[in-house]
Parts: sequence; C-alpha cells; structure tokens
Amino acid sequence: MSTERREVRSRTDYEDRFGYCRAVRTGPLVTVAGTVATEPDGTVTDGDAGAQTVRIFEIISEALTALDASMDQVVRIRMFVVDMNDWAAVAEVVRGSFGDSRPTATMVEVTALMEPSMLVEVEMDAWSPLDD
Repeated sequence: MSTERREVRSRTDYEDRFGYCRAVRTGPLVTVAGTVATEPDGTVTDGDAGAQTVRIFEIISEALTALDASMDQVVRIRMFVVDMNDWAAVAEVVRGSFGDSRPTATMVEVTALMEPSMLVEVEMDAWSPLDD
C-alpha cells in the first residue's frame, strides 16, 4: 500500500495565513480540512446555509477528485453551523449528496466562523483504497 503524502491546495488565502492545505491523502485515507463557502475570488458565497453547503460540497468534491477519491467514499462528515435552526437546510444537502453510501456525521453549533457571512463549515474524511 502506498503511503506517499499528496496535498490539494485551495484557492483562498486562508491556507497561507494559517499554514494548512484543503486536503491530504496518505495511503487510502483522505482528510479534508474545514471548508467554508467561498468563490474562486475568495469572497463568501451569497445565500443561506443550504446554498453555502452546496458550494462547500462542490469545493470538497473537487479536492477529493484531485486526490483520486469521491464523495461515495466519504466515511465521516463534521458540520459546524452558526445557527442550529439551519440544520434542516444543511441536512437536505447532505442527504442529497450521499444517497445510499451514508457517512457517519456530527453537526454542532458554534459561536462564529471566520467571517460573519459564513454560516456553515464542513470537514470530511474518506477511505479510498488505491490500486498498487
């Protein structure tokens, strides 16, 4: 089994400011850092928690693909919301993204995210065996 470390970098300046990358693959384990809804120019995606979650899942899916993994290989998801009243909008996106391949999940309410317009942050872990 390959244990080579591969990384994917995001398009925002948070990585350089904090010293992290969007996702890391070591062997079959792929971990995705906390991801918020940002556009390629770094601005926060307009919209409610559901719309932001859709954008977050797009960003995460791109990172997984770059590391030869996919959403159907996600085994763990952690969701952070600034208002627990948004749980249903976030859950609708989650349910529609995984189908029958359901990961374990946790959702917690947090006081704030990096910017006031950020409503949701999501982390994911995937298990994606490589062909050696």
